[in-house]
Amino acid sequence: MLNTRKIAIAAALLKQGGVIVYPTEAVWGVGCDPQNHKAVMRLLAMKNREWQKGLILIASDIEQVEPYIDMPSRMAWRRATATWPGASTWVFPATDYCPMWISGERSTVAVRVTAHPLAARLCEEFGGAIVSTSANRAGDPPARSASDARIALRNRFDLLVPGALGGLDQPTIIRDSANGNILRR
Repeated sequence: MLNTRKIAIAAALLKQGGVIVYPTEAVWGVGCDPQNHKAVMRLLAMKNREWQKGLILIASDIEQVEPYIDMPSRMAWRRATATWPGASTWVFPATDYCPMWISGERSTVAVRVTAHPLAARLCEEFGGAIVSTSANRAGDPPARSASDARIALRNRFDLLVPGALGGLDQPTIIRDSANGNILRR
């Protein structure tokens, strides 16, 4: 059962520039509004992660990721949408709408239309895609519990949304939309 009150509070915090922690398909994630530079920099500082690496965006529907991505081909679009909603992240060429603090030093952006009920509901309440990166310090194993996330991020976030992980053993697979090649298993 989803805690709709906590999700609504979390979405409001995201709109105000907050950083939240929440369960995803396999690990606990930390996220914020991808268009809010200050929030993204705060999130990256919590993780001790360089902005140049780029970040993943999740959404509850395809329309929420469309502003961020260019379609290299119809085949690329079909490849990705055949797996959504689901636990597949796809890398697309980034549009000018996608901030460089999201794409990093790349001309691409990684996006996923999630099937995780809580994460999807969070995106719906927020009204758009959100940053979704593992709730851990850079180089450390991803958080597999709420308490692991709290410890790893030293409680420096604004809210932890309680819920269950989606049942995957490993973080989502990442593929290149141009050719379908696996970039991360």
